[in-house]
Amino acid sequence: MDRKSPLTLKRIFSLWLPLAGSWFLMGVETPMLTAFVARMAAPEITLASWGSLIYPISLAIEGPIIMLLTASTALVKDRLAYQTLFRYMLIMSLVLSVLHLLVAFTPLYYGLAEGILRVPDALIEPGRIGLQIMTPWTFMIAWRRLNQGTMIKYGNSKAVAVGTAVRLTSLVTILTIGYGFTDFSGVVVGACAVAISVTVEALYAHTAVQPIIHNRLPKSSDAPPITRQSFTRFYLPLAMTPLMTLLIHPAGAAGMSRMPEALSSLAAWPVVYGLVFLTRGMGFAFNEVVVSLAEVPEGKTQLFRFAKILALSTMGLLALIAFTPLGGFWFKYVTGISPELTRMASTTIMFAILMPGYQVYQSWYGGLLVHHHETKGISEAVMIYVGVALLGLWAGSVWATMPGIYWAINAFVIAGLCQTFFLRYRYRQISI
Repeated sequence: MDRKSPLTLKRIFSLWLPLAGSWFLMGVETPMLTAFVARMAAPEITLASWGSLIYPISLAIEGPIIMLLTASTALVKDRLAYQTLFRYMLIMSLVLSVLHLLVAFTPLYYGLAEGILRVPDALIEPGRIGLQIMTPWTFMIAWRRLNQGTMIKYGNSKAVAVGTAVRLTSLVTILTIGYGFTDFSGVVVGACAVAISVTVEALYAHTAVQPIIHNRLPKSSDAPPITRQSFTRFYLPLAMTPLMTLLIHPAGAAGMSRMPEALSSLAAWPVVYGLVFLTRGMGFAFNEVVVSLAEVPEGKTQLFRFAKILALSTMGLLALIAFTPLGGFWFKYVTGISPELTRMASTTIMFAILMPGYQVYQSWYGGLLVHHHETKGISEAVMIYVGVALLGLWAGSVWATMPGIYWAINAFVIAGLCQTFFLRYRYRQISI
């Protein structure tokens, strides 16, 4: 990739598109999972278990390693840097995998599910089984994200999209086999499909990054070496960001469990979240594009233009789904949920229209802060998001008279807007 010529919208689009495709395919994972398990036995129990216990707890545990993608994109400038990050990845992912084992296989699980989250009793055992099957998740996510960041850094974002396609193909294959040829529950089939497919993707990413490591990465460079102190100072605020954000998922489940129509809200939540994720993924993909291209001539000007176009496009797409029959078609015929859950999910989407738009700007301002190695502002913004969201969920548990999912989505939207404006404030401080 030529990093000296002025940046153009076409160049931004060419780097962003494969990453957006990758995020889109990842976003399809949840609706695909829903479409299969909604047609298996006890779909409401399975969906509620997945949305309130298995997925949010797995995400919360893996939280600290999610930003390895951003760290790798920003820091891998030679083989020594890659090897250092690989070593840190191993340590973090093994520690977090042990934590996952402790939660899934010891009485800690019951204390969390029954005592803290207080989900309905019918979800406890299915959730425990699914969480146990998801044990490989954290290590595989860490491994692939480190390698994906290196591929993005050196202009091979297409391989990231191919890896996600491999993951989705594996997911559909396992779901089809489980649905058509076994008597396993939807929880077992779904958790096995997700755990195995992410493992396959991690193996692909390891293979795809080898030509870059051996042929394009210099043995050394004039960049300062990555030390434990410098990595901690750079990465800790980044690690706090998804960790605090993902802790909101079980908090959201706990909040909805204490609001009206708890079981229906918990069952509809993964379906709604999956659709919103599809549109927000377009903005998630923009973060690494900003980190990679901000230093290119005309970079910030053209990236900001692209951000405005992307934000308007993604909000328009979600609005089209929300206010036309497309939403009902998606929920009823694609995901296969019941008419009652379809009505609830279709209404909830209307409240979420701003989400993909502010996600683009979070990636814009967050990517610029990473570019300037000012990552502290990112974690501060997330603290604001978490604080506002928790306050909103608590208020809902006390005063909500509407279905819990309606209250929860509005709490998340308001919190996300607060996070976005704080990121803007922090960036303006360093750009003056």
